[in-house]
Amino acid sequence: MISLRDAALSYGERILWRDLTLDVAPGEFLAVLGPNGSGKTSLLRALLGQTPLSAGTLTIDGRPPRRGSALVGYIPQQKTLAPNTPLRSRDLVRLGIDGHRWGIGWGGPAVRRRVEELLADVGAAHYADVPVGLLSGGEQQRVRVAQALATDPRILLCDEPLLSLDLNHQRAITELLDRRRRTRDTTVVFVTHEINPILAMVDRVLYLAGGRFSVGTVSEVMTSQTLSELYGTTVDVIRTGGRIVVAGAVDGSGTPHHNGAVKEAAT
Repeated sequence: MISLRDAALSYGERILWRDLTLDVAPGEFLAVLGPNGSGKTSLLRALLGQTPLSAGTLTIDGRPPRRGSALVGYIPQQKTLAPNTPLRSRDLVRLGIDGHRWGIGWGGPAVRRRVEELLADVGAAHYADVPVGLLSGGEQQRVRVAQALATDPRILLCDEPLLSLDLNHQRAITELLDRRRRTRDTTVVFVTHEINPILAMVDRVLYLAGGRFSVGTVSEVMTSQTLSELYGTTVDVIRTGGRIVVAGAVDGSGTPHHNGAVKEAAT
């Protein structure tokens, strides 16, 4: 579904990543990790057709990426909406169906049925008519997932969708995405600062750091040796209680951390 060949992305002299060759299969769950400023969100923008590569090639289902492609659904970072936002949950989901069109359209019966189905699929039907600004963070994110699924996409791009969510809401969102990819063979590209909530779902990891990258299974990438090589400093990876804890990573400014509670080498 996604194919990159010798891909590079840079801003001026600053190289985010280069020489990236990667194929992502239908139904695959790819986690994208790395420190702030490593190019995780920029990768999603390239996949969305919003940012051109600096070098190499990128195709989505065999074609160059383009804005507004129905093949791709996008779940943005969690942002709290103002209480007075004049949109109900069903309105936000409907924008995923016809938001690209000019003017105000209320849609026909088919559109209304589709909205109801999407809200039900993500467990949000009971607050379909509630203004989105009055929903909790987890409820808002469910509605965003429904909106991202509106065109029945074959690829879901997720930009840190679990930020600011409690453990229960994190579990609900990740289970929704995992069920989608297993039942519909949807490819999931999941940018995150913390791999533990999705650890059981991840097929492969793409780790970006310092203009370099590593791709492989969790057991191949999330090791002291691999991360130390990427960061150019000692990084300790500890597995305990079914979780991965990383100490000694660096943040986006290059400042070393030496805290056993550091989130999966990504902060």
